[in-house]
Amino acid sequence: MSTPKVDIYTKFGCGYCVRAKRLLDQKDVDYTEYDITLGGPKRDEMLRRAPGARTVPQIFIGETHVGGSDELHALEREGKLDALLGG
Repeated sequence: MSTPKVDIYTKFGCGYCVRAKRLLDQKDVDYTEYDITLGGPKRDEMLRRAPGARTVPQIFIGETHVGGSDELHALEREGKLDALLGG
């Protein structure tokens, strides 16, 4: 079973982004980070993938839109994050 691709959209100086990445790092998860501090095409991509999202981080595991840092940590507390990550 292959692990799903994990994408995280962040901005410079975002404490919630740091917190989310720390959890992923602790779980030894490979992820692709897109810094949208200055906007650009990746910000537009994030908005297409998560309509209405205006805050960062925005986290995607495979095709599943997790949401932000709070939602990621909630999945971990509920014991659901490992399953979503394919582990």
